[in-house]
Order: sequence, then C-alpha cells, then structure tokens
Amino acid sequence: MAFLGSASLILFSIILLSVPLATSNSISENFLKCLSHYSKSSIPISKYVYTPNNSSYSSILQSSIQNLRFLSSTNPKPQFIITPVHDSHVQASVICSKKHDLQIRVRSGGHDYEGLSYLSDVPFVIIDLVNLRAIDVNVKDNTAWVQAGATIGEVYYQIAGKSITHGFPAGTCPTIGVGGLLSGGGLGTMMRQYGLASDNILDASLVDVNGRILDRKSMGEDLFWAIRGGGGVSFGVIVSWKIRLVPVPPTVTVFTVTKTLQEGATKLIHRWQERADKFHEGLFMRLIIQVVDGENKGETTIQVSFESLFLGGLKELLPLMEKSFPELDLKAKDCTETSWINSILYFAGYRNRESMDVLNNRTLQPKNIYKNKSDFVKKPISEIELEEIWKVFLEGEIRPLLIWEPFGGRMSEIPESETPFPHRAGNLYNIQYVMQWEEEGIKASEKHIERMRKIYKYMAPYVSKSPRTAYLNYRDLDLGINEEGSNTSYSKASVWGRKYFKNNFKRLALVKSKVDPGNFFWNEQSIPPFAL
Repeated sequence: MAFLGSASLILFSIILLSVPLATSNSISENFLKCLSHYSKSSIPISKYVYTPNNSSYSSILQSSIQNLRFLSSTNPKPQFIITPVHDSHVQASVICSKKHDLQIRVRSGGHDYEGLSYLSDVPFVIIDLVNLRAIDVNVKDNTAWVQAGATIGEVYYQIAGKSITHGFPAGTCPTIGVGGLLSGGGLGTMMRQYGLASDNILDASLVDVNGRILDRKSMGEDLFWAIRGGGGVSFGVIVSWKIRLVPVPPTVTVFTVTKTLQEGATKLIHRWQERADKFHEGLFMRLIIQVVDGENKGETTIQVSFESLFLGGLKELLPLMEKSFPELDLKAKDCTETSWINSILYFAGYRNRESMDVLNNRTLQPKNIYKNKSDFVKKPISEIELEEIWKVFLEGEIRPLLIWEPFGGRMSEIPESETPFPHRAGNLYNIQYVMQWEEEGIKASEKHIERMRKIYKYMAPYVSKSPRTAYLNYRDLDLGINEEGSNTSYSKASVWGRKYFKNNFKRLALVKSKVDPGNFFWNEQSIPPFAL
C-alpha cells in the first residue's frame, strides 16, 4: 500500500478544505450575477448586497433586531443581506432567491415578536427595506404613498409636517415598520374612531413570487384583501402602501390616571370593562396593569394606569367622562390639551417636551429582551376573578405587564370578513401580555417565558374560546408552527391560523394557492396553500 508523503498530505488537506470555500464563493458569485441581471442596470445592486465577508455585515444585520432575545452568535445568519434602493432590486432578490433555493425573510422595522423577519433554520436571504422609506403626503386628497421600509414614526412626522388636522390611525410605538404593521392590522389610539391601520389602506405595490410588480388593480381584490391583515410576507414582498389620512382636530386631550389596589383599582378596572367599548368613539382609554413596589418594604401591589386620548378639547371631555365613567373622578388638572402629533409622543413615552424629531429614530431605546402574547376578551372579568388574577401576578419576583386596549366604535361596525383581521363586534378589548427582562442567557429566557406561559394558561377561562383568539402582530409561536416548506399542512396550520384569523383563514389559504402555490414565501407562521 502506498502512503502519501507529508508534503502531499498537507497539499491534499488544503485542497479538501478549500472545496467548501470555493463552492461558497461560486454560489455567491452566481447569485450576485443573477441579481445584476434582473435588476436595473443604472442603479447597481451590488452596492447593496452584503455577505459575511463584508465588514459592515454584522452591523447591518443587528441594526433592526429589536428583541435582544434573538441577538445571539449561535443564531443562523443569512447568506446575503440585500438593502434595495429601487423596486427592481426587490424583484431581482425574489427571482434570484427562488432560482438558488434560498428562503426570503423580509424586514421592515425588525419588530416581529418571534424574530421571523431575520431568522431561519435553512439557507436564507434578508431583504431589508431600510432604504425604501420615502413618504409622499398629499393632504389635498387625504392620502399618502408610503414605502414599506418607513417606520410609523416617520409617517406621523411627515403627516404632521404638512398638516395639523390630518393623522393616521396606527400604533403607539414609532419605531415599528409599516411593512409589517399595516399587513398585520395595526391597532392604535384612533381605532375606535377610524378602525385599524389596515382598514385605511387604499392601494399597494407588491412583488409577487414571479418577480412582477403588482398594484391593487393588477393583483386583484382577493390578494389585496389578503395583505390587509393577513400578513403580507405570505404572499410577496410589499414595497409600498397608499393610505387614507383621517381628520384630527387641532386640539386633542391626553391624560393618565394611576391607581393601586389600595386606591380601588379593582373596582375601576371592572367598571372600565363594562363601559370602555361603549365610550364616545373619539375617546380611547387603555389600561396598563403592572406589579409595583408597595408602600412598605418588601411588599408589592398591582397598579393600573388609565391612559387616554380624546379627539377634542377638555371642555368636551370632562362632561363625557362625568357621564360615562364618573368613578374615575377625572379632573382638569389630570389632563393636557395638545396637538395630535404631540399625543403620539405622549403615548410613545416622550413626556418631557421632546421635539417631534425623535419620531425619526428607527431604533428602540433601550432595546429589550422580551416575550409577548395576546388575547381577546368578550365579557367582563368579575371583581372576584380579578382579585384571584392579582394573586397569580403577585407570585414570585418576575413581574408581568398587561396592556388592555378597548374596542367598540368603528371596530364593531366593520364586518369580520371585511379584512383578514376578524376581531370585531363582540370583543370588549384585547390583552397584550408583556414580559421583559435584562438578564442574558438561555436559563434566564426559559425562566421568564415559563412565567409568561403560566399566566397565559391561568387566563384561559376569562378570554375568548373556540378558538382562543390572538393578534397576528403580537406573533406567538407557542400557538403552533408550520412544517417546513412544501410539507406545510393546511389542517395542521389551522390550529394556529384560526386563532389569528378565525374563519378568514380558509380564504387566506385559497388566495395563497392562487398566488404562491409552491409555497415559496414560507415561514413558521406563513399562510399555507389550501389543501384538503
């Protein structure tokens, strides 16, 4: 038997080790050639494509990871990050990813609660829309075209720069990207007056699985219906939205009244449940419920903040409150008259006369580690039941936070099937469960997530049933996940799908069958093609 000499062995080892690198380089070169071929030559796409070999790759990847739970060196990384500056770059990204069997993850603001806009277990590409964030506001016809990479804060800023009597009914966190926010629904402080953000979409521009750019007319009403609340990434890459601006008065009123258990919080919360969905449509009053330190050392208690926006002045608000919620005993000193844009700052936590320029900040400050869940409530929880819930909340050292947002008004007038978002008449309010922590590591995450799951399980008797519904934009993989790729089962996906969409899930799957029958636009909770 002949043996390799030491020099030959070293050379053979070098050649063997270089094969994966050469293969990787070949894939990269072929993918880049494909991108250049299918994109607009006058705007070279190569400047906007990043691989792990680029010095700025890590900073771009991490820039929009808003949940530090997913900022780990062990998480799978994309083979390419593409930050398109032109629609043709998005078209090329879709075409070439499909040709090279690369999964696509689309990132607008990076707020997906489960990190699905930038994580995958298979080879993938991130299309980061950060450079596609132009906003064209037209106050004459009460509309705006907004590219999907813009944040809702940037949208608010641009609207306010053109008019003090125009607004848009969307969320309270200004760093959320409009690509995901609008395609998943978009709860906000004006939803009782004007509905969701997705209820105020007039048109859209979408790149489909074949790389075509479609608008409302060319995509058809079924697909246009699906992307307004059904999650756009299941059907294509949305590059822009046309939205309807809504009228807001020059003066609005905000207030926050805080009560603890010792100050009668339980009775007030119970009364709020009976009345909040029946308030004047221009009055939005949400609850923020949390565990806080008590008066004595070592004690804790429950605190509720009644946080409100009224679309009008103080002279109108006080009589309304006296009639509809006198138990809160609202006083003029509790209230602040301001502009609509300043109410946005107020709900975002900016209460020290900050400039509205902060709305152009695209990153949460500070970033957090968190796990959230959601529920919808159809009948008031009694005072006795609330007292039992508080006992669970006060257990141990890990402190949950709940946000209860009232429905009713316009939300009850829109039929369940009008858009994929079905949570309309009959829902008193929704609950967002928030668990945040600072301690890093897997054990800390497991401990806090387990606490969250225990609270969620305990709340089951008090919330919607058959199914226990949830809100897509508060994504929760505990509800269930898809099987990989073409193996995705419609019937199995229905387990989580009906929680988000109820009976609209089947229609969403039928649309998916028409526009993406091969299920290219897949993720752990994407809409599957319909199949019996």
